Amino acid sequence: MKFLFDLFPVILFFIVYKFADGHQEAAHALAVQYMGGLISGGNVTPDQAPIMLASAIGIVATVLQILYLLARGRKVDGMLWLSLGVIVVTGGATIYFHDQTFIMWKPTILYWVFALALFVAQVGFRNNLMRKVMEAQIRLPDAVWARVGYAWMTFFAAIGVLNLVMAFIVFKGNTSAWVNFKLFGITGIFFAFIIVQTLMLSKYIEDQEQPGHGKGDA
Repeated sequence: MKFLFDLFPVILFFIVYKFADGHQEAAHALAVQYMGGLISGGNVTPDQAPIMLASAIGIVATVLQILYLLARGRKVDGMLWLSLGVIVVTGGATIYFHDQTFIMWKPTILYWVFALALFVAQVGFRNNLMRKVMEAQIRLPDAVWARVGYAWMTFFAAIGVLNLVMAFIVFKGNTSAWVNFKLFGITGIFFAFIIVQTLMLSKYIEDQEQPGHGKGDA
């Protein structure tokens, strides 16, 4: 459920873009009517409207996530605040300049900030953020926790690069293809990475399930 909650803005972005792309005239009318005051020049072409509407919905969906958590009295973690900041800037620029380039940079900026935060915390302050996130589920030796942290740093940095390669080299600015990759490709890569990491850590999980390896044991 948490994974679906985290994916909520991405899924809604995808749905709105695909629907608007299939109904460009209606999308264009909506964009001009409700977003005209936010657009440089006040007008857009029909083919620009879908990504602008999807960007607006992405911003709204992220805000709704935060409001939901606050209404439930739950903590809003730093990554969600960061995600809101990045999508407001990149999505807002996409709407104002009616240019999809900005929103295409959004995943890369977000993942690179994650990688940098992990690196600075672990190397600069000896604070392994991935350990804080995962240690409630699994206990690992210090050396293994360090490798887990570096693995996630590398993964976030690499997927940020991959997003740029796919958006501007492979798809050459094809917005529809990039939107497909954003939901299915990146999500699939995340799943694959988590599965591989789980398999690599399975030895420690199995050891903890054996008798004599309870929480009170050394």
